[in-house]
Amino acid sequence: MNTALETATKKEIFWAILKVLHKVNRPIGGKQICDQLLLAGIRVRPRTIRLRLKEMDGEGLTRLVSRRSGRELTELGKEELLRTHVVQKIGFVATKIDTLVCRMTFDADRGVGAIVTNVSRIPRRALARAMEGMKIVFARRLTMGTRLRISPKGPSSKMSEIATVCSVTVNGVLLKKGIPVSSRFGGLLEIYNNRPLRFVEIIEYRSTTLDPLEIFIQARMTSVRECAKTGSGLVGASFREFPSVALPDVLQAKGMMEKAGLGGILLIGRPGQPLLDIPVGEGVTGMIVVAGLNAIAALREEGIEVELESLAGLEDFGSFSPFEELYDRWYAGK
Repeated sequence: MNTALETATKKEIFWAILKVLHKVNRPIGGKQICDQLLLAGIRVRPRTIRLRLKEMDGEGLTRLVSRRSGRELTELGKEELLRTHVVQKIGFVATKIDTLVCRMTFDADRGVGAIVTNVSRIPRRALARAMEGMKIVFARRLTMGTRLRISPKGPSSKMSEIATVCSVTVNGVLLKKGIPVSSRFGGLLEIYNNRPLRFVEIIEYRSTTLDPLEIFIQARMTSVRECAKTGSGLVGASFREFPSVALPDVLQAKGMMEKAGLGGILLIGRPGQPLLDIPVGEGVTGMIVVAGLNAIAALREEGIEVELESLAGLEDFGSFSPFEELYDRWYAGK
């Protein structure tokens, strides 16, 4: 399998390793670093990791704690990570999407396997408020599916981790059924009186190193909460294409995903015809999928501090629970 890192520069590999060490926030070995990168859809040979770690030790970016424990970030490494924060993704987003889709194992017929996820972190003290904020977004089906995972970031951490289903999961489900999907762009979709009208902002996946929806959320350009409450606002969505000959199979798969709690396909166009004024080529059909990060966008709009990591990797579908079940169990006293 080809990945972005197999042809990446030394600097790009350094960045990927620094990000992993920062994320786990504890000393880990080279094998664990390889495993973490693989979970994120990035493949690097173990020998390459060993060589790069020795170089990073020499530059003072990492430090060997012990042979058993592995390495950790130094203060210099943390500073380097902050300086290069703008390059949060290795290579183009489109490459990472394709890699994760190919590695996805979810079987929509049985409802088991790995799906693509987004991971966000918020202060644990804000979790109850976050659940309230996300409730209406899930109820209005303005986010990808009806499931999520919530867990502490660490045993003594003051942060909680919220994993949401990434809309790229749709691509993986369809690919498993032999239907290739092309992700064209992510954007802000204007909804008025509960009806999708048009895209007001778009960023093509193959021309960016950042997930477009992550950009819009960080820039506070969404109005997901307002849309959920009034039926009008700007929400994250993406535009996909698939071969028109597969339209009956796509419609069938859409129903299966909805039953599994993975509903997210908002609109499917007509073969060869524009969808919301977006033209498509001959022999293909357009499709609009709501963003899995919309629930998190609502939290940012409400003023909750959020750390975002879109396209975070693959997770077992079994670790996700219906939102209503989590809400009732922890926050409604049922």
